[in-house]
Amino acid sequence: MRDWDAAYHNSGAVRNADELFNQWVERSKAFRETCESRLDVAYGDGERERLDLFFPKGGASKGLVMFVHGGYWKAFDKSAFSHLARGAVEMGYSVAITSYDLCPNVKITNISNQIERSLQVSSKEVEGPVFLTGHSAGGHLVARLGCTDRRLSESLRGRIRHILGISGVYDLRPIRRTAMNEVLQLDEHEAREESPVLLEPLDNLRFTGWVGGEELAEFRRQNDAHCAVWGGFETQVMTCGEPGKNHFTVLDGLEHPESLLLRTLLST
Repeated sequence: MRDWDAAYHNSGAVRNADELFNQWVERSKAFRETCESRLDVAYGDGERERLDLFFPKGGASKGLVMFVHGGYWKAFDKSAFSHLARGAVEMGYSVAITSYDLCPNVKITNISNQIERSLQVSSKEVEGPVFLTGHSAGGHLVARLGCTDRRLSESLRGRIRHILGISGVYDLRPIRRTAMNEVLQLDEHEAREESPVLLEPLDNLRFTGWVGGEELAEFRRQNDAHCAVWGGFETQVMTCGEPGKNHFTVLDGLEHPESLLLRTLLST
């Protein structure tokens, strides 16, 4: 029988995962101390319904990038990911990084709704085109924003230029087979209703599935399967496997202006 826990155990597959997490926290703190920002902008009444906005220095913004963090819908908050705004900010964009409630306190469906509200609020703070990206569970959450069942206004939908999922989980059904489902409490109905691979994307959407070449096989499979399915709609789909990157180092490009990851995300 397949070991589903091992198939999704990223920190177990990367030897220095804890060290990388600690570095993220340190780099995020340093970045917040030097950049122009508005922190803890409310997008709801809950304690974790907050986002941070980071702005380019000395000029108007070219548009909005929103990043949604991962952690299997049960870990982390925005404070560990501020540093990932650096590259886009230095390229002249404003960046929103959002927190959300975590399982088991809420269901994944609730989190999807929170990310929708977060986008609605952040898009009112920054004019221009919108680019969405997220990592792992965050990749799932930004892909959900590209589904036809979301309640985004026509004007906001028209502003979304590109959704780029980084190492996303697009089919939640296998997650039900893992031990972490004791926390996530996914049943069959929610797993299907919240899986972007089983949902219809917006017409004329641009979606890129980005994954590290050294990721666990299940994440590479998820990426390929999702892009293959969405490629069957009126959707412009691209896949990219970045050589030498694992589930955590695949995020490195977001810190560096003009990286292949950022140039791909911000291409129009």
